[in-house]
Amino acid sequence: MNFRKTKLLRLTILVILFLISPNLSALSKEIDEENFLTQYFWREVITLKPPERPRIGLVLGGGGARGLAHIGVFRVLEEAGLPVDIVTGTSVGALVGALYSSGISIDRIESMTEEIGWSDLTNISAPSVVTLFLSEKLLSTEKMEKYIADKIGNKRFDELKIPFGCVATDLRTGEKIIFYEGDVAPAVRASATIPGVFTPVEYRHRLLVDGGLVDNIPTDVARMLKADIIIAVNISADFTKNTPSNIMSVLSQSISIQGEFLSGEQLKLTDLVINPEVSDVGIHELWRSRECIDAGIVATRKIMPKLKRLIIDRTYQWTIDQKVTAGSRTIEK
Repeated sequence: MNFRKTKLLRLTILVILFLISPNLSALSKEIDEENFLTQYFWREVITLKPPERPRIGLVLGGGGARGLAHIGVFRVLEEAGLPVDIVTGTSVGALVGALYSSGISIDRIESMTEEIGWSDLTNISAPSVVTLFLSEKLLSTEKMEKYIADKIGNKRFDELKIPFGCVATDLRTGEKIIFYEGDVAPAVRASATIPGVFTPVEYRHRLLVDGGLVDNIPTDVARMLKADIIIAVNISADFTKNTPSNIMSVLSQSISIQGEFLSGEQLKLTDLVINPEVSDVGIHELWRSRECIDAGIVATRKIMPKLKRLIIDRTYQWTIDQKVTAGSRTIEK
């Protein structure tokens, strides 16, 4: 709860410690008071479920291989017992978010990164790239849809263990298309289909491509799905460290630049941002999965004390607001 409003509770806890300790001064040296109180309240907060506490939404940004850092974020949140009530994502964020929301363990998701390559998600190969250049025939992401369906079991959004939403772009109209119902696999595929390289996904008379064109960090979607606390994972790139050398990297980086421009506004809607240090990882460098996952772990552990205090404070305020609302309803009756 709010530390400024817990002086009485601090005194109570310290008195109890005094009664059970023969040497309070020695004990006090060993105890970081603020950390002790944080851990005490944290154990209380994580046992609560909505509507007893605010709903926590995790927003996963797009960024190709850099998005493997999301796995490290999930791992640390699980270690801390932090409940994730809503997940949203764009592109690779949609892919990782869908797998996790379906109930696949973080260990399994991590092991999947060791065996996956672009050839598992697309029909990319030397001959197909030559065809792309010579006949302008785009590549396909059909394998991605099949991969997702195989892993999560052809689930619909309403069958996922955690409410999930993702974003794609309508190539004809430029509209942002938000998916939160229907089949998961085609929605995720559309969210991660790079335009200019891969054939747009046909869906209900629309031509859909990568959601990063319109919303690379879909915090607004998390709010739409009723998240009360929004945590975003920003996997932005340092473009000065990546020199595009082929058509795929050029188009991918173009989307990333557009996404960076739009992300500033979306990040204003967050309560806290996790920034894994993956800025030098190319969008296509899936072989750097271990590095990206570790970066997610490091960034999340670093910010965890602040995150815990945020959730504790907001839960405290949430409890007060709920009581006031309940009291107002009683008076009206």
